Amino acid sequence: MAAQESAAELSFMPMQMADLDEVLAIESVSHIHPWTKGNFTDSLNAGHWAYCIRPQADQASGVEGTFLDPSVLWAYCILFPAVDELHLLNITVSPKLRQLGLGSRMMAAIEGVALQQKMPRIILEVRPTNSSAVALYQKLGYEQIGIRKNYYPTSEQTGNREDAIVMAKSIKLQE
Repeated sequence: MAAQESAAELSFMPMQMADLDEVLAIESVSHIHPWTKGNFTDSLNAGHWAYCIRPQADQASGVEGTFLDPSVLWAYCILFPAVDELHLLNITVSPKLRQLGLGSRMMAAIEGVALQQKMPRIILEVRPTNSSAVALYQKLGYEQIGIRKNYYPTSEQTGNREDAIVMAKSIKLQE
């Protein structure tokens, strides 16, 4: 996937095994029940579309700041292309870069990929307790289409689980 026009300032690079230490550093502080290295490895081996998002090199020239260094991971996403829909499996932004619109720009690029690949729908699951993600998806036009009961683990000690809200957005394909 090349960066889309609406997200031209982002550099979407295919995730490699060498990226996993950086990915796991963000994943481990971002989620109640983070994906493991094995989860990411399985996704890469299965051919899921996995991307690391970094600033482009030309953005960083002449600007001070660690986060403008193209070697610094800003975010990542894992997509599963099905026959007629694109399933967003994981999207995570570095905690230090949240609330800057990066998630919205990533979602716009993902929608661009769905359009380009002629996939008429994007589907995702989100924890009801992740109110910022739910609000973002709703703002972007995603609608709840269901609930997956006991989908997310909340505690390994108690075995408790949390439902997932299933959300989807139709992508208008050009005729």
